[in-house]
This record gives sequence, C-alpha cells and structure tokens, in this order.
Amino acid sequence: MTERNTSTDRETVVVTDSGRSGGGSGAGIIVGILIVIIVLAAIWFFALGPRSSGTTNINGPTINVEVPSAAPASEAPAAS
Repeated sequence: MTERNTSTDRETVVVTDSGRSGGGSGAGIIVGILIVIIVLAAIWFFALGPRSSGTTNINGPTINVEVPSAAPASEAPAAS
C-alpha cells in the first residue's frame, strides 16, 4: 500500500496595524489633494497665466511686397 503525505496543518499569519484601523489613509488623501492643487497651479501658470504666450506677434517684421503693374515683355528667341 502507498502512503500519501496529507498534512492539513497550516499556519495563517495576519499582520495588522498596531491599534489603528485604516491608518495612513488620511495622509494619502492630503498628499493627493496637494498634488491636484500643484498640477492645477502649473496648468494655470503655463497655459493661462503670466507664462502663456499669445498667438499674435506684435513686434514682428514688416514685409512689403511690390506687385508688378504690367506683364513682362516677351523676349525674342535667340538666333542660332
């Protein structure tokens, strides 16, 4: 007859926080709120605030192009 090793002895280890239930979740919420505030401030600063660059160029170069008033005279073909 074959003998099987059927051990049913198991140890379950449960690690709990010492005396506090849900400890640290308040600090996580505060850090999350601070990150959201910092991101919103950065978006405002770069997109809407003093660091935003407009699409208009006020001090850009002035370019004047003269359009010819008449068609150029055609030249005679070169003699060979």
